[in-house]
Amino acid sequence: MAPRIMVFVEQDGGEIEESSLGVLTRAREVAERRGYEVYALLPTARHGPEEAKELGAYGAHVVVLARHEALDRYHSEAYAAAVAQAVEAYDPEVLLASATRNGRDLLARLAVRFRTGLMAHVIEFDVGDDGRLVGTVPGFGGSIAAVVKHVRGRPQMATVSPGAYQPARRWGPARVEELRPSIGGLRVRVLERRVGEARDISRAPRVVVAGMGAAQALDLVRELAELLGAELGVTRPLADAGLAPRDVQVGSTGVSLRSDLVLVLGASGAPHFVSGIREAGTVVSVNVDPEAPIREHSDYFAVADLNELLPILIRELRRRLGGGGGP
Repeated sequence: MAPRIMVFVEQDGGEIEESSLGVLTRAREVAERRGYEVYALLPTARHGPEEAKELGAYGAHVVVLARHEALDRYHSEAYAAAVAQAVEAYDPEVLLASATRNGRDLLARLAVRFRTGLMAHVIEFDVGDDGRLVGTVPGFGGSIAAVVKHVRGRPQMATVSPGAYQPARRWGPARVEELRPSIGGLRVRVLERRVGEARDISRAPRVVVAGMGAAQALDLVRELAELLGAELGVTRPLADAGLAPRDVQVGSTGVSLRSDLVLVLGASGAPHFVSGIREAGTVVSVNVDPEAPIREHSDYFAVADLNELLPILIRELRRRLGGGGGP
C-alpha cells in the first residue's frame, strides 16, 4: 500500500477555502514524484459525495468525507476530534493544512495530541528521498528562509502559507470514502460568531503594497488602491505597528502574491518581503532611495517622494476616470 499524504480541506458554511486547494495541488505534485497517494480530508455538514469527488480535480486520489452536524463551521474541539479520528483511521505519513487561522489552530492541537512535530507557515514543502517532510520556513522575523526537516513523530505535519501554491484542475474525479466521526461532550459552545473584514489578497489580480516609507501616507495609498481597483497590502513593520491587519501582510510571514500587477510603495525590499512577490506578474516600485534593494526585484522602478507623487497620481487618475472610483 502506498504511503499517504493527507490534506485538510477547510470549509466554512459550505464554502471551501481556496488556499486549501493550492496545498492539495502541491501535495499531488509531490506524491507523483514520490509514489504517494493523496487523501483530501473534508470535515463538513453540507457536502455530499458528488461534491466531494470534485476535489480529485485538484489532486486528491481519495476524498475522506467526514460528515457531522457539528462540522458546519469551524469549532476547535469538534474539528480536532474529527481530524484525529481520520488520522487514526488512515494513518497518513504527512498531514498538511493551509496556514489560515483555523488551519493553524487545528494542526497545533493535533501536534500536541499525537506528540509529533509541526512546521508552521512553510512557504515551500517536499518529501525527501528518506521519506522525511522538508519545509522552507521564515526565521528571525522573516529575514532569512531556513530549510528544516521533520525528525520525529507521526504524522509529519506542516501548515502552508496561503498563496504559496496555486490550485490547479489537472486530474479526474476522486474516490470518496465516508467517515462518520464521533463528536460529543464538547466543553465549548459557540453563542455568537462575529466575522471581520479579512480578505485573501493572495488571489487579487492587482495589489498596492505600502511599506514603512508610506506609513505617513496610508490614506492616500488606500485612495490610490481604490482608484486602481486593487487590494491593499502592507509590509510586516506596518502590521507590527498595528496600522493594518495581519491578513494583508505580504512576505514570508504573511501572504504570497500571484497578482498580475503589484505596486510597491515605500518598501525597501528586505528578503522576507520580496519572497512574497516573487510569483507576481509585473512589479512596479517607488522609493525615495535610488539604491533600495527593491529595485532588483522590480520590473519598473521609480525614484520619488511619495508625499509628492501620490497626490499627483490620484489627481490624474480621477481626471481620467471622470471622478469615478473604478479602473
